[in-house]
Amino acid sequence: MPRLAKYFFTSSATEANNTILQRCIPDLGVRRIISAPTEHHSILHTLAHIKKEIPGISVVMLDVDHHGRIDLAALETLLATSTEKTLVSLMYGNNEIGTMHDMEAISSLCEKHHALLHCDAVQVVGKYKIDLQNIKLSFMSATAHKFHGPKGSGFFYMNGANIIQPYIYGGAQERNMRAGTENVAGIAGLADALTVATDVMEIRKQHVEEIKSHFESRLFSELTDIRFNNPTDTASMYHISSVSFPGSPQADMLMFNLDIEGIAASSGSACSAGIEEDSHVLQAIRHDSSRKTVRFSFSFLNTMEEADAVVDKLKSLLPHS
Repeated sequence: MPRLAKYFFTSSATEANNTILQRCIPDLGVRRIISAPTEHHSILHTLAHIKKEIPGISVVMLDVDHHGRIDLAALETLLATSTEKTLVSLMYGNNEIGTMHDMEAISSLCEKHHALLHCDAVQVVGKYKIDLQNIKLSFMSATAHKFHGPKGSGFFYMNGANIIQPYIYGGAQERNMRAGTENVAGIAGLADALTVATDVMEIRKQHVEEIKSHFESRLFSELTDIRFNNPTDTASMYHISSVSFPGSPQADMLMFNLDIEGIAASSGSACSAGIEEDSHVLQAIRHDSSRKTVRFSFSFLNTMEEADAVVDKLKSLLPHS
């Protein structure tokens, strides 16, 4: 297999994550995988399958704080106290609560202790610059629709020093890495969308940051007992606001009423829209289950007027000051 090709197209980031996690064991000798309970289900469910089906593989979950941040000292202790070949798999930014991990610090620890590092960068690619000179990743996964490309097209990055074998067999597509007829239209759309997103990244970022800041400021000052699951600093992605509302009969009907009003929001990640109980992410950060969390996600297509309309609607649905 060619050693120079580092990017490979897939049907999604879910497929990319499965490929990386499942092939690093036989191909790279990984015996231990370190992750966190706030990861996407494509990571957590794959790790549960690996732990069940492959003897001798250790899966270790890092504790997270009330914003979903890992303890870097705990990670270093795990890396320093074992000689097992280790893969660390942590997402760059959380799809549900918006918390960003310090990937530069994490990559430094992994490099220091000779561990492989996989980053699910779905929420970050196209929105933030990722410098692979400073953030030394073994693998990275992404998907097109998160930067306004077509659904059904994703990709993964593989460092040339860590070559894995195909996860899907049957053809020589993707330079023998991923069999199956390529989704050419989807790939072309992915490339165009990422080019545009990169070219106007700072303009879009500034626009969305202003809307989110205004939205959160109004919520905090005009509604009662508002809390944010995401950090309120640069450790939070600029396009996600995870808002925790106090429990009440009105809050119990909040998702239903927002949907009726044509307001797109979710009680967890977008993958779990319509699910009413606390998600695995909220449980991991020890969210008060008597409260109601709603995830609001913004894009460059949103306007300040839309943000104001959502706040006004929330005020009409919930107790406020």
